Amino acid sequence: MTDTWLIVGLGNPGVQYQGNRHNVGQMVVDELAGRIGARFKTHKAGAQVVEGRLGIGGPRVVLAKPMTYMNVSGGPVSALASFYGITPDHVVAVHDEIDIPFNTVKLKIGGGEGGHNGLRDISKALATKEYLRVRVGVGRPPGRMETADYVLRDFGTAELKELPFLLDEAADAVETLVCSGLTAAQQKFHPAKSER
Repeated sequence: MTDTWLIVGLGNPGVQYQGNRHNVGQMVVDELAGRIGARFKTHKAGAQVVEGRLGIGGPRVVLAKPMTYMNVSGGPVSALASFYGITPDHVVAVHDEIDIPFNTVKLKIGGGEGGHNGLRDISKALATKEYLRVRVGVGRPPGRMETADYVLRDFGTAELKELPFLLDEAADAVETLVCSGLTAAQQKFHPAKSER
């Protein structure tokens, strides 16, 4: 049993996807890597990884960005968890969430995937839904736009002004989660009104 955390930023590989809403999980993990002061290296599990500690004397973490497409994220996540001896309760998936407003961060463990194919594949590969999620709100598609079209588009001009603050808050949420636990993180980052 290890006290290492696997923090996975979900997204799609390739320059054309970098600024997409669907890649906000990878943007958060990039922010965390910057805080650690380390660069991503290619791992045989099919992911880019950074190993380090969050904060001085903080918990050991493996930050990961799967190099597969979003809907087959489970393979690299499962392989990394196995390689580092990390149990599902120490796996954190950071991902885009259309069911909460842009500029909002929420945390939970387990539950449904809400139609998110990346999460669905991770649940299948880990053979459990009982892993942690940091849900980064991107809001719902406008009008009749298809969800897939919406999440595979870059953030809008107004959103881009707020994006650095959102990434910073989501990275803070991950740090609070691994350092202080889920309840403390939820109390700090969830709005006062109850969730649904």
